[in-house]
Parts: sequence; C-alpha cells; structure tokens
Amino acid sequence: MTTVSSGAAVVADAIIPVPVELQPGEGVLDLRTVTIGAPDAVTARLAGELLTSAGAAVAPDGGVPVTLTSDPAAGPAGSANPERYTLTVTAEGVSVAAPERSGLLHGVRTLRQLANAGRSGQDAGPEAPLEVRAVVVRDEPRYSWRGLSFDVVRHWFGPADLRAVVDLVGSYKMNRLHLHLSDDQGWRLEIPSRPALTEKSSQGAVSGATGGFLTADEYRELQEYAAEREIVIVPEIDVPGHVNAATHAYGELMPSGEATDAYDGIEVGFSKLHFDLPTTEPFLRDVFTDVARMTLGPWVHFGGDEVLVMQPEEFGRFVVLCQEIITGAGKTPVAWQEAAGSAHGDQAAVAALAADGDAPAGAVEAGADAGHGAGEVPVLVEAGTVLQYWDTRPDPAPFLRAARSGARFVMSPADKAYLDMKYTPEHPLGQQWAAFVELHDSYDWDPATLIEGLPESAIEGVSAAVWTETLLNRDHLFSMLLPRLAAVAEAAWSQPGAKDWESFRGRIAVEAGAWRRDGASYHPTPQIDW
Repeated sequence: MTTVSSGAAVVADAIIPVPVELQPGEGVLDLRTVTIGAPDAVTARLAGELLTSAGAAVAPDGGVPVTLTSDPAAGPAGSANPERYTLTVTAEGVSVAAPERSGLLHGVRTLRQLANAGRSGQDAGPEAPLEVRAVVVRDEPRYSWRGLSFDVVRHWFGPADLRAVVDLVGSYKMNRLHLHLSDDQGWRLEIPSRPALTEKSSQGAVSGATGGFLTADEYRELQEYAAEREIVIVPEIDVPGHVNAATHAYGELMPSGEATDAYDGIEVGFSKLHFDLPTTEPFLRDVFTDVARMTLGPWVHFGGDEVLVMQPEEFGRFVVLCQEIITGAGKTPVAWQEAAGSAHGDQAAVAALAADGDAPAGAVEAGADAGHGAGEVPVLVEAGTVLQYWDTRPDPAPFLRAARSGARFVMSPADKAYLDMKYTPEHPLGQQWAAFVELHDSYDWDPATLIEGLPESAIEGVSAAVWTETLLNRDHLFSMLLPRLAAVAEAAWSQPGAKDWESFRGRIAVEAGAWRRDGASYHPTPQIDW
C-alpha cells in the first residue's frame, strides 16, 4: 500500500507508476547542478542523461551529490524482486540503492519525475530552481514483463524513432519493446540466409508509403542501446498468417510457385503459409535461426494470430514446429493467444472469408477448438512459452489448459491496452474495431482478472500495443501513446490497492509539463485538467 502524506502533494503528484512506499521528509534540494557517483561509467552516463533531460547540469565535482549504490537490502522490506530500489532525497543530497542496475535506473527515473515536477511551469528558464522535496521511496514492480508491442510494418519507423520509443518506454519503468517486424505489407529485418525478404519486400507500407528495414548491424545497435537502459527487444516474425511479404519475396512458399503481389491495404486473414510444401519448413528454420542468432534477449515471437482460414491440425503443426525451432536456437518462444488453441473472437470475419472462397473445403479458423472432436483438446504450447492475450472475446478454456501445462501470459487486452484505438469517435487517428479507448479505460483494469480462472502466478506481465495503419510519423505515434502508455505502465507496475484514478489524473497533468518541454506530442484528453 502506498504511503503518502498530504504535506507532500508535489512529490506524490510526480511519480508514475505509483510506488509501493513513499515517505515525505523535511527540506528541499535544488538539483540545478549534480555530481553523479555510480558503480560503473555506463550507469553514471545514463543517470546523467536522465537528469540532464530534466534540466540538471552534470558536473564532475562540486554539484549536489547523486550517489548510486549496489545494495541487496534496498527496496521494500523483505522484497526479493531484482528490480527493487530505494530513493532517498535529503537537503544534503540524493542516494539511489538497488541490487541491480535496473533498480538504480528506476530510482533515477523516479528522481527525474520529481525534478520535472519541480520545474513544471512552462515558462521556467534554465536558471530557475530545480527543486525536489525530501522523500524516501521504496519500490518494486508487480510484474516482470512491462512492455510495448510496436508495429513497424504498416508504416515504417526507423532507428531514430525506435530509440525515442525505447526512451519513452523506459521513462515509465517498462522493460520490453516487442517489435512486429513482418506482415502482409512489408518485411523490416535483414535475414542473412534469406536476402530476398528485404530486397523485394522491405519497401512496402500501407497506402504506398515509404518502407524500410533494419540491417543486421542496425538491429544489433538498437538492442545494445535498449539493453544499456535495461530494456529487452523482443522480435516478432509473424507466421503462419500475415505472410504476404514473405510470399511476395519467395514464390516457392505458394502452391502455385508464383510470388504474390505486393499489398498495401489493411485487411487481415487472407495470407498464409502451407505446411506440407517442401519449401516451408526450411524457410522457417532459416528465418527463426537467423533471428535467434541476431537477438540478444531471451525471447523470439512467432506471431500465430489471425490465421482466419486454416485447418486446426495444420495450424497446430506450425505452432509445434515454430516452438521447436526457437527453443532449439536457444530462445524462449512467444506467440499470440491463438497458439493456445483459441478461436478468433470475430467469427463473422472468419465466416466472411470462407464465403468469399478463401477457405479450403472443410476449413475452420486456425486455433478453434472445433474440429478436434470429443475429449480433451491437445495442448500445443510448451511449458515456458509466453502467450500474448489480446482478444477478450473467446472461451477461456484453452488458456487455462495452456496455463496448467506451464505456459506464461502477457496481458494486452485490445479494449484497454491497444493504443492505436481511437480515443473517441471523432479522433482523427486510429481504428475502432476493439473499442474507443480513452485514458480512463487504459487505467482502470487489473491484469489478474482478465481471464477467469487463470492463476496470477501464470501471468508474466503486461504489454500495451500500437498498430500503425493510420500512424505516419512520430508525432502521430506519440499522440496515441501519450498519455495512455503511462496508464498501462501503472497497471503493469503498481499493486491494485495503490492505484487511484484521481491521483493519476493529477500526476499525469504534472508529467505533461515534461512532454511540452521536450516537444513530445500527446493527446490532451478532456478527462484531465491540463
């Protein structure tokens, strides 16, 4: 339970996500010039970057001491969470203690928010005081996976934009950036064993927009940039649907042997691989082995969503094969919820495709329990595989079976956490197929109650998602992420009893001062008194 006194209103209104414990102290500290001490040069540099962005100047000596210390006793009493930290601000200086660098950076991010609040006025100049009130914060996250899923296919966002998103994710103590790197419109990652994927399919995007891709070197550099900041990049290559870019590059993946045409629309469900073609398995082995080899983090996402017209048996063979390839390459598989054997929530869309003749005779949607016959449905996902839950409409039974077999869950409910959904019917950007998602919608939910009967011990964490069919540039992107990403971050980090909508309304209004200072686009929802 968060402890806050009314005498620390500015302090309490500055921190997002809300911390476990906050104890106001006596006195005020001016952080205009700081001198940072840290366990290593990288941590010191990162702490300096965070505080400089809040308006502090970093000096080698003579500034207010900001001391970062490795300390296994840090954090809430009795905590063993590896990301725990303690931030202490007194009139004499600042200390951040944590057992690992992730906690040290979390503590500095909290200090940065306090400094932002201390200079929240839009007209405050560089010589104005950068005041932080005395406080002790002891904190830890609720879930270990706190992330954003980012589609860079429908519209391309290059390395500079990706680094900006890494920084934004980190600012709210999120630690995963899942990149959707392949789809019908384009292919966004160099695959050394399959060069035609980027040679032929990287320049496509929605409505003929300019495409692009990450070279292997750029991908490594992005991961290193994120890893320094304790953020893991999770690459997604989406199969066996959403594959038109692949079949456009390699016609041998089609029964006819002919490459498909390039696609720049936004429909889903019409493309698929064919398991029994002799070219399919070698393609998957090449691609996922290369992706695993190039990936620094422990996870590789193989998609598995919205394969609207495929026999369940064939889909199941893809799920089994992709897991086998990824685990054989030393990584942990991640997939969308359909890999558990879940039917797609919009059966009308499945029926429409079948009526159009896109489904083979006797086909039902991939993942549907129908067609398995009587008795217990086989579990396709292995223990440890991570399932990303996005569609709240299907029967929960497949998820409970998967959980009993050891699957883990990341919660990304589209009607709460899909941040490309329009705020309101009048909003000029985004879509509305899941819901209109205002800030309060993104704030007011509990990941532990989404799937009835799922034990909270099976939940790995939470991820927001943003799909870019209508988002053409960074301003568009950030205006959809902000302020809602901060709300999802609090759902991922903070305990339910600590959350409070009215408190969040005040804190996000304070936080917006930093967005305005930095020139970051955001949506000024009328739900907040800006």
